Amino acid sequence: MNLTANERQILRDLASRYMEIASLPVQAQKRDLWKALNRSKMERPMVAIDQLPWNELNADGFLTCKIADPFWQGIENQLRSTIYRWEHFPVDMVVEPFITIPKAISCTGYGISIEEETQATDETNSVVSHRFINQLQTEEDLEKIKDMHFTHDEAKSKLWMEEAAQVFEGIAPILQSGGTQFHLGVWDTISMLMGVENAYIELMDRPEFIHAIMEKFTHSVLNGIDEANKLGIVNDNINICHCSYIYTDELLPDFGQGKGPHSENCWAFGLAQLFSSVSPSITEEFELPYVTRMAEKFGMIYYGCCDRLDDRLDIVKRIPHVKKISCSPWSDRENFAEKIGPTIIMSNKPTPALVATDTLDEEEIRKDIRRTIDAAKKNNVNLELILKDISTVRYQPQRLTRWAEIAMEEVQR
Repeated sequence: MNLTANERQILRDLASRYMEIASLPVQAQKRDLWKALNRSKMERPMVAIDQLPWNELNADGFLTCKIADPFWQGIENQLRSTIYRWEHFPVDMVVEPFITIPKAISCTGYGISIEEETQATDETNSVVSHRFINQLQTEEDLEKIKDMHFTHDEAKSKLWMEEAAQVFEGIAPILQSGGTQFHLGVWDTISMLMGVENAYIELMDRPEFIHAIMEKFTHSVLNGIDEANKLGIVNDNINICHCSYIYTDELLPDFGQGKGPHSENCWAFGLAQLFSSVSPSITEEFELPYVTRMAEKFGMIYYGCCDRLDDRLDIVKRIPHVKKISCSPWSDRENFAEKIGPTIIMSNKPTPALVATDTLDEEEIRKDIRRTIDAAKKNNVNLELILKDISTVRYQPQRLTRWAEIAMEEVQR
């Protein structure tokens, strides 16, 4: 075990604090509220915050990892980030009463690499602008797209669990992750392999070529799903899918209690953010047939991200097993609420721009949240609010705390 005595104590101290939080009765209460929402019997709108600018939140140094070994640093980071969220902006997050240890799983992906030129970086050397080099220009280039393959090093997975049992003995139960969660949004990958502008041009000029690309990617994902099912490594006990809590009596009835590590017992998520700037008919022709074949393999589907979907909800609602659909800041929320219906959850994304302004406008935040809640209430819609894709809070973490307080006041109003 690549841990010093001091590093081991760091993990045990963090685990002790984690379990104090996880053992609170409110965790089961929040789980049950999420289950009510996910069965389309919402007791009140639910709230989550995710995809954070961690580099801006570490004013007191708590988030700085101190363990050298990459595997154990990952566990340390998992504990620190969970504790931080709970102490600063818990909203409706759920902390489960065990520590999750990953499985040693590797995936080949699509067998084709993104090539890009960095245009700009920030002071932390993070890329803020890049230009993608088109990897898919000819029929021959289609052969670069390979079937997805999974491997599971069971011996290493077993070793990680044995070591974790020693580290956390007497402090916390441990649970091994079910494995992998599938991302069915192949258009995100295509946009990086081709470049957004090139992809748009090819949709107009060579639609048959785009269909051939989608066929290759879909076949790759389906092969990956089949292999993951044979290996029993689809994650059936993860409690989040695309930033949304997914407790359901059908699939995840209790903490860590999945129905088995196969796709029919699990959630997956899909999206085609590139299509916000094309007509609904493009979504129907170039996304629906392909995501349908992938979604059929899963128990429930979360669909959408930053894409505008209110103008094509009739199409998206035809995706098999779709349970939640994203209402991004680019969707007309009133139109969305009128069309979503009573069974599918409206997964609203409040604009993160409101925590990035020169000064925090609390009334504007409240007005934004209240407008969404009123639209959902008017149409008898099951609603969740997920603040995500937060690029900056101007190095003022307290902005997220205040947003969380306002959001909870409004959903409980």
